[in-house]
Amino acid sequence: MSFSLGYLLGFNNSSSPNCFNQSTVLTGHDFGGVPLVLLLNFCVFIVLLFLFSVIRKKFWDYGRLALVADNEGFTESSHRCYGRMSSTVSNVEDPDYEMKFCSWLPYTVRMEEEKIKEKCGIDAVHYLSFQRHLIILLVVITITSLGIILPVNMTGKLLSNEPHSFGRTTIGNLSTRNNLLWLHTVFAVLYLFLTVVFLRRHTSKMKCTRRETVRNVLLVCSIPKKATEEDVMTHFKEAYPTCDVCAVTLGYNVARLMNLDKERIRAGKNLRYYERVLSKTGIRELISPRLCGHFCCCSSCQRVDAIEYYSNKEKQLLEEMRQEAEMVPDHSLGIAFVTLKTEAMAKYILKDFNAIQCGSPKCCCGREPQPSSVSQTLKVNKWQVSYAPHHKSVYWENLSVRGFCWFLRFLGINILLFIFLTFLTTPTIIINTMDRFNVTKPIYYLNSPVISQFFPTLLLWSFSALLPTIVYYSTLGEAHWSRSSEQLSMMRKLYFFLLFMVLILPSLGLTSLAWFFRWLFDKKFIIDGKTRFECVFLPDQGAFFVNYVIAAALVGSGMELLRLPGLLLYAIRLMMARSAAERKYVRQHQAYEFEYGAMYGWTLCIFTVIMAYSIICPIIVPFGLLYMLLKHLVDRHNLYFTYLPTRLDHQVHLGAVDQALAAPIICLIWLYFFSVLRAGFRTSTSLFTLVVLCVTVCICLCFTCFGYLKYLSPHNYEVTEEDKDTVEGVEENIKVYLPRVLNTKSPASTTKNPQQPRAYGSTEGSPVHDFSTVKSTTSES
Repeated sequence: MSFSLGYLLGFNNSSSPNCFNQSTVLTGHDFGGVPLVLLLNFCVFIVLLFLFSVIRKKFWDYGRLALVADNEGFTESSHRCYGRMSSTVSNVEDPDYEMKFCSWLPYTVRMEEEKIKEKCGIDAVHYLSFQRHLIILLVVITITSLGIILPVNMTGKLLSNEPHSFGRTTIGNLSTRNNLLWLHTVFAVLYLFLTVVFLRRHTSKMKCTRRETVRNVLLVCSIPKKATEEDVMTHFKEAYPTCDVCAVTLGYNVARLMNLDKERIRAGKNLRYYERVLSKTGIRELISPRLCGHFCCCSSCQRVDAIEYYSNKEKQLLEEMRQEAEMVPDHSLGIAFVTLKTEAMAKYILKDFNAIQCGSPKCCCGREPQPSSVSQTLKVNKWQVSYAPHHKSVYWENLSVRGFCWFLRFLGINILLFIFLTFLTTPTIIINTMDRFNVTKPIYYLNSPVISQFFPTLLLWSFSALLPTIVYYSTLGEAHWSRSSEQLSMMRKLYFFLLFMVLILPSLGLTSLAWFFRWLFDKKFIIDGKTRFECVFLPDQGAFFVNYVIAAALVGSGMELLRLPGLLLYAIRLMMARSAAERKYVRQHQAYEFEYGAMYGWTLCIFTVIMAYSIICPIIVPFGLLYMLLKHLVDRHNLYFTYLPTRLDHQVHLGAVDQALAAPIICLIWLYFFSVLRAGFRTSTSLFTLVVLCVTVCICLCFTCFGYLKYLSPHNYEVTEEDKDTVEGVEENIKVYLPRVLNTKSPASTTKNPQQPRAYGSTEGSPVHDFSTVKSTTSES
């Protein structure tokens, strides 16, 4: 087949049978199989909801992991109170949301924002506010799409006029000479403006909220490793005499020390467990010290005394910690955390290091910060100064991975991830592989929408649900310094890969990124005619995405409530436990922090699919609204009952807003692509869409570049009256920029506090385990 533009522009976008000659499964059906797929997914959703309610009622700690977890990472009173709630006590006095079978559902709906903020933090409020604004936007788009665009599409006569035909609801039903096509272009531009308005309102509300943290701590990098805290303090006091430096803390390589401390805490908890068993029963328990040893019941398994085993293990770990702690000062990382009295002082120093003054020697001759008597020794001109992340957001064990090593690690992990996903991007490749072996021939003759629409969309959802897990672990391997940068990286990568998997490649009729690159760069591949453009934007293609959004809304929401991957991981950890004490430790640590990056990426992907097809296939919009409503309710429940609070920087939430703006832009790209294929490059609708698209992309690029270069502008460091206020509790925060293993005032999670209720599964009589006791305990032994 010869490839020519005239051939491309000659087809009428009908469901050509040639488009289905490569697969015996993905064939068209009455109304795209949407009614049957909706019914099946709704039935699955009801079953999942019932199953979750049963599990929550019978094993209800699984439904409120965040309320019974041993939450050692947060010190606020509300978090500590919830983290220490006892399951036994709560069974006697059940709260309102545990009284009836599904009483948690109305409780979740009626939950006030202040209660969510108190329990989950301000980041949860921003996240849910973002979803609410998308819901309002989709309500407006649903009204316009169903009230205006859908009737216009149904006035066409290119496709079948039968009531059960899905194609007559799409833009493909209109002739290329129909002036009503201008309506679609105008509404695409209107959707762009509406998205900007609603997201702008969200960001303005987010910026108006009272700041819970004051940015008065600076992170200084590229300090000579032999420099001391006194040297850094001397420089700042001499160079900036008007700024009060409260504390300087150097960073050290504590990765191994933190790992040893984690194992020591675990061994200590297990030891207290068996000591309590001995005091109650007078029996010394025996365990099998191997993986899955708790299930070992054969006579050949070697069993040892539990108290002696964990006591020796704790002493050994304490000795290793003492030796490692002695070597920590020799492993300086060349970074420092500098705590200032006010945020205005921090801004003043940042401006001196980063801002460029036009016309000054600093503009052309490089940075020349204010000097001091130790400037040459400390090589101040090579320093990199920025705001420090919140102390609870720092990954201390990752600070040792920096510079070129970090970049090489980041590049290698993402190249491997890209190669892996290149050949396994779209589930259609599995269906096509099955076709080669004639496995689907019997299914073809059944001609059932259950097979052709329900299972492919369910398969696509399953693969897109697996992708966040892959991206999550790849992001952990990148060794980010803070949770905020980690979540931001996770959100961007997940959105990019999900967009290719769920939207771009299925829309182009390709099976994987490998086929996409061959289609993009291999001229012979195009000339051979293996990819036919008449298969792009088929009516049945729109039905496929409608069915996918239905599956994501109903099955996806139910699965997020059940959290089957987490339940499976929990079961594996229980199976690998060596003893009953370790099983109890696993139960105490089954709650995790809410992954805002993954949730933002997933939500934005579905939102982009909805917006991309809102003009071409308006039927998708009400189901998209259903998805966003269910997603909002599920996230409200999970944030409050399931996940631990997380503290992030505003940049994560602002990054989600930037990515949401890509959705209406992709809608314009899809409309332009469709217009060019149908009517040609020089038609008025194509040219108008192209102009709007180019202007929008240029504006977005300018704002993006301005955002990246914003730190160079002196206006970025303007001081407000709020910045001049003294930070309350500075004395308490002077030494807070230390990992817990080096902070003698920070107790470990085995600390006994008689003033508060014990955690679920905790033991009595646990002594204080902080780093101050490491050396003394070891020396006595």
